[in-house]
Amino acid sequence: MIGKVYNIPPQPPVADRNRLLPAGVLTFGVEYRSVDPESLRATYEDNDEHLAELDARSPEGGFFDTGVSIHVCGTADGREYLRFDVFDDEPHYHYIHRTTDGSVVNQVIDFDRVANGDMLRWVIDLLRTRLAEMLRAAGGELLAAQLDPLALDPVIEQIAAHAEQALRSS
Repeated sequence: MIGKVYNIPPQPPVADRNRLLPAGVLTFGVEYRSVDPESLRATYEDNDEHLAELDARSPEGGFFDTGVSIHVCGTADGREYLRFDVFDDEPHYHYIHRTTDGSVVNQVIDFDRVANGDMLRWVIDLLRTRLAEMLRAAGGELLAAQLDPLALDPVIEQIAAHAEQALRSS
């Protein structure tokens, strides 16, 4: 696997800040997020293994960043398969895998602004052109096979508009 691999699931979206946009078998979330060491520790405080990995893998002073997250979830199961963190300092994206025992393998890939340009534009293009392939890479083969372009296209436009608005409002 490329990128950084964690055995910690990504920090869940904050429900009252996460704008949900259903598109057939997928539901997208658009959320402006602020990540800091205190909120991360609070997320994982009930799991000693996750806390230990967070402490071991955190940079000195902890993780701090802000920006828009775009969540890609199954509509029926609510499971998050992909996440795009269009963050100010360290933009990245996630493939969120599940093992046979239900645990999470969180594959985080840094975004290269020099090679790829503006991350939000890159994400919107990927959602239009590579979503099925990315879902399959995250274990969402059944969802990838059921994607409906007629349901996706207008929602992708809404994702772009909501993400742009969140970035302007920050």
